[in-house]
Parts: sequence; structure tokens; C-alpha cells
Amino acid sequence: MPSIAVIAGDGVGKEVIPAGLRVLGTVASLDVEMLPWGADHYAETGAMMPGDALHRLGGHDAIYLGAVGWPTVPDHISLWGLLLPIRKAFQLYANLRPVKLLPGVAGPLANRGPDEIDMMFVRENTEGEYAGAGGRVHEGTPYEVAVEAPVFTRLAVERVARYTFDLARQRSGSVISVTKSNASRYAYVLWDEVVNEVAEGYRDVVVERMHVDAMAARMVLRPDTIDVVVASNLFADILTDLGAALQGSLGLAASANLDPTGSRPSLFEPVHGSAPDIAGQGRANPIGAIWAGALMLRHLGLAAEADRVEAAISQVLADGVVRTGDLGGSASTDDVAEAVISALRRRARTRANGTGDTE
Repeated sequence: MPSIAVIAGDGVGKEVIPAGLRVLGTVASLDVEMLPWGADHYAETGAMMPGDALHRLGGHDAIYLGAVGWPTVPDHISLWGLLLPIRKAFQLYANLRPVKLLPGVAGPLANRGPDEIDMMFVRENTEGEYAGAGGRVHEGTPYEVAVEAPVFTRLAVERVARYTFDLARQRSGSVISVTKSNASRYAYVLWDEVVNEVAEGYRDVVVERMHVDAMAARMVLRPDTIDVVVASNLFADILTDLGAALQGSLGLAASANLDPTGSRPSLFEPVHGSAPDIAGQGRANPIGAIWAGALMLRHLGLAAEADRVEAAISQVLADGVVRTGDLGGSASTDDVAEAVISALRRRARTRANGTGDTE
């Protein structure tokens, strides 16, 4: 039985993660440890998680995270106190973020349907603009200076590029590598050079290179021409939020923070944040958390169960009856979770009765 560390975290994370666990429990048996870390833990102890947190997490097969951040805790403290240390310590270097318009969801782009918005972003997840290299001097004076230096290493770029090319072979066989190497003469030139070298070993994969500003425009104007994308920590972070908007709601966006070697626990999370404006009201969209849970099941070797959950999500959205406010409905978080569970059970009965496989 897979062992899962669960950090619901802050705000709506405390609502969508229990909903996601109920859905996952419908298709799989999981050994769950609930860990009450986040802003409340910070208020009590001065730390987002305890000193032995990484050791405790390391004993699990995967981590299921809700959201990190709350207005009472400065953003840089909440991020650097929990999520980034986990990503870095466990070398979760491939951040997989699907951008897919699901059936029944009206995206903001006119006349674009599910067949035209189906991208997979791979975000380098351990360094780049989130490396934490820098500092401040002359603090509190008129001469104060802050320096934040992005760090790019050959090792990190090469391993995320290889992961991306392998992924592209499973999809359309095309990759777009996103940089800003016209302005960044060192970091992104290194990125381009390493991607070019890796591409030599993948002659069957078509590689295209784009600057990040042009990529943002292309996502809106020609999303049907995009399949697999690899980009740095910051660029992919920004572009995938644009992608979530193209999906119809940030509440639908899921992500997987992966150690592709499988030697350390990978982390799975929705990317909508803690949403303080609606926290505690029971109306957050749990689809992103449920989808992230499906990504977790697939990573744990439970591909059939993951497929069932994703099919049930699509069915509920296609039906268009049970929707949270971000999608134009009035359903609660629990309403959506129960609708997905009901869809799973209906599909299971259909298979058991031998009346046809709806998957």
C-alpha cells in the first residue's frame, strides 16, 4: 500500500485536499499520514514545518500538498520555509504541468476546443531564478542594494531536457524550449547550448526554440501548435498560469514535482494557491487537487486508477451540472468531489455489468 504524506497547508488547501483524498480512496488504498504544517504551524513555532520534516517526508512514497501561504506570513518565508526546501532536498527537478481544456469547459479563447488546447509543460524545478543566490547590503540606507542571481548549471538543464525529450517521444514528438537568450547572454545561452547537445541524441524529436514573450503570445494565438514545452523555473511558472487561464480556471490546474529516478518521494499539488478571499467558505474548486492526485497515482504505478479518476473528472465537467463558482456554477467543494465519486462508481458498475467500457 503506497505511503502518502499529506500536507493540506493553508487556506483552501484544507478544503480541496480532503476532497481529493475522498476521491482517491474510491479507487486506491493509501496509507495516509496527515501533517499539520503551514501558516498555523508558523504562528505556533516560528517555522513552516519542523526541523525533522525532510526526514519524515523521506519515509513516504509521495507527498500530497494543498497550498502554502497566508496573509499573516510574508510570501518569501512561506515559500522558502516549506515548498522550495522539499523540491530542492528531494531533487524534484521535473515539474510536470498539464495545460488541457477539458470537455464542457468554456475557455476564454473563442472557437478553441479541447483538441486545440492540450499542452504539457516541464518546468525546471530546482534552480534558475529560484536558486536563492544573492543578498542585500547597506540595508535601511539610501544606498541599499539587493542582488538576486539566477543560477543555471549544465547538470540541471541537461537532466530536465532529457526528461522532456523522453516525454515528447510518448506524445507528438515535438518540443518547444523557452528562453530569453537574446537578453540573457550567459544563463540562457548555456540553456540553449545544452538543449542543442541533448537534442543530438533525439533526432526523432522536432525541437523549436522560442523567447518567452513570443511564447506567451503563441499560447493565446496558436495554442493548437504547442505540445510539450520545457522552460526555466520562472518562465514556466508564469506561462503555466497563463495556461491555467486558457484551461478555464486556475482551480483546474494540477502539477507533479517529480524525481524521475524514483529514489525520493515526489510531490503533487494543485497550483491555485491558498485563496484567502474564499478560504473557509467551502466553494473552492477541488478539480486541480483531484487531478494532481491522479498524477500521483500514475507516478506510483497505479495507471489504471489514475485513468479512471481523470475520466471521471472529464465526465463531471462535460455533464456541466455540478460546477463551482469559478466555472459559472454554485456547487460546493464537497458537491464536486461527490460528483466525481459518483461518476467513478457509475463507470465501475457499467464495467461490472458488462454493458460496455465507458473509459
